[in-house]
Amino acid sequence: MPSSNPSASRGRSRRFAGSMLVVAMTSAGIAAWLLWPMQPRIVVDPGDVQQVETGAAAYRTHCASCHGADLEGQPEWRTRRPDGRLPAPPHDETGHTWHHPDEHLFALVKHGLQPPLAPEGYESDMPAFDGILSDEEILAVLAYIKSRWPPEIRRRQSEISAR
Repeated sequence: MPSSNPSASRGRSRRFAGSMLVVAMTSAGIAAWLLWPMQPRIVVDPGDVQQVETGAAAYRTHCASCHGADLEGQPEWRTRRPDGRLPAPPHDETGHTWHHPDEHLFALVKHGLQPPLAPEGYESDMPAFDGILSDEEILAVLAYIKSRWPPEIRRRQSEISAR
């Protein structure tokens, strides 16, 4: 026989609502877990010797011609050329690469210099490497670049990435 006690009825309603919340949160967690592999995991470890070696080879092949064999960038990299574009910046500690979080650097290499990392219509010689380099190779290039920075610059860039 059903209880006519309002307190017992409220207790069942709360238990039911709590159960539904658990089901909803579990479903959301499973969906996130299933979708997670679709998102690139940003792991740039300048202390990972294998990742740095892979990155050094990819950097020499795909990046050094513009950014320099020693990450020094092109001369006058802050001065626009007659076509309005900027020369390739250095990736050593004298440049601004370390001022950006890993996620931005990854997106810039993968997709080129376009919104939201650059204003709409911005023109750059920086190509998109999506389809040329795998996500793992892009991360390796970033690890190589970071491995060449002094410890203090690495620490500061790590803090920027953590924000």
